[in-house]
Amino acid sequence: MDRVRIDKWLWAARFFKTRALAARACDLGRIQSNGIDAKPARHVQAGDRLTIRTGVNDYEVEVLALSEMRGPAAAAQALYRESESSIERRRIAAEQRKSEPRFDGIPSGRPSKRDRRELDRFRRSDE
Repeated sequence: MDRVRIDKWLWAARFFKTRALAARACDLGRIQSNGIDAKPARHVQAGDRLTIRTGVNDYEVEVLALSEMRGPAAAAQALYRESESSIERRRIAAEQRKSEPRFDGIPSGRPSKRDRRELDRFRRSDE
């Protein structure tokens, strides 16, 4: 096997949970192969450089091996090598996400009796 469809490889390398999600990412232009937007049927070969944008992370990888079968995570990680700059960018982005305040949204419905009492205590402490 000297080449594999890029959507199959992305699925086998565990960048996407399903092959359909990998194909959709290709259609949306989130996958580039050697600097060119990749369609799902595009073939990938050992030595190709891929830029992969998932929901949160961006990866720059070099294809080391090919596989059409999804295997364990250790086998999937042996299919590619991520660049040092990509690893560093993902680490910095993760730290920024952790430091941002988390907003859980507005609770739905009326406050309970306990919630009202807590609000009253909070309001009285401000005065």
